[in-house]
Amino acid sequence: MESGGRVSLPTRTPPPPMRQVSRRLLLALAVLVATTLTVWLDRGGYKDSADSTVDFLDAAYYATVTLSTTGYGDITPVSDSARLINILVITPLRVLFLIILVGTTLEVLTERTRQQWRIGRWRSTVSDHTVVIGYGTKGRAAVTALLGQGVHKESIVVVDPQQKVVDQASLDGLVGVVGDGTRSETLQRAELPRAARIVVAPERDDTAVLVTLTARQLNKAATVVAAVREDENAPLLRQSGANVVVTSSSSAGRLLGMSILSPHAGAVMEDLLTYGSGLDVSERPVTAAEAGRSPRECEDLVVAVVRGRQVLAYTDPDAAALRPTDRLIVIRDAVHHQV
Repeated sequence: MESGGRVSLPTRTPPPPMRQVSRRLLLALAVLVATTLTVWLDRGGYKDSADSTVDFLDAAYYATVTLSTTGYGDITPVSDSARLINILVITPLRVLFLIILVGTTLEVLTERTRQQWRIGRWRSTVSDHTVVIGYGTKGRAAVTALLGQGVHKESIVVVDPQQKVVDQASLDGLVGVVGDGTRSETLQRAELPRAARIVVAPERDDTAVLVTLTARQLNKAATVVAAVREDENAPLLRQSGANVVVTSSSSAGRLLGMSILSPHAGAVMEDLLTYGSGLDVSERPVTAAEAGRSPRECEDLVVAVVRGRQVLAYTDPDAAALRPTDRLIVIRDAVHHQV
């Protein structure tokens, strides 16, 4: 494996190795049986140097040494029909038998060439995609949320140091890169310089800081969202270039505290955090009909207004009249949203 990481494109679940081997053995056995029957049915056209007759065992022996290209010469075709059958039938069967035996090697070479072509084609077309660095619990949840919001699998690239994790991502239909997310080579293989969004979700906070620094160095314009465990590390992530920092441990603690005092409020918050069911929090542009009106007059429940780089609460006097360039943070029905 290359030091910078290896790219894995989406794949289907391969059949078990024993099933593949068994299938090849059955095909080889079928060719051997067909060759044996062909020789035995025309046994009068063959001569055995030992006793001049060819029985079924001799036919099986001749088929075996012929298909394996050993050819001892003790049993030979002597009639015109036997020689013609050797040319038209047994020789193609011999070639088929050899192809079956070396089929695994040919399959590996063909698959490798096909993969290289697919990777080259992917590199030439990918842009404005999302790179998810770390495919653990947080990374998988982030991908699920992205898919729920309509992001296509083809535009998501997963980076993780563990081969088995990237293999799982490939089975999930995602492009994966095996390697250390703190290394520029790995992130370049994920085409991070051309990405529009970057999710930083490794297991360790110090790793998240290094990944964010490297990602921001390669891509100044992308939106970087990073996850950390401890609140004290959040400022480091922001200084490293993260646009948004999510603190997993304190967020979970706040949700626990809310739920113990008000279980219903906790359930609603959990519903809002679970994309695709119940209620969803989403961002959308202001429509032409909404421009100049109050956020309270919108069809959706508006909780905030994004104006430039500012996020204004819907109660803020500056957000009293919506502008055409504003964006709204709204709560809407998940089913209606998906439709």
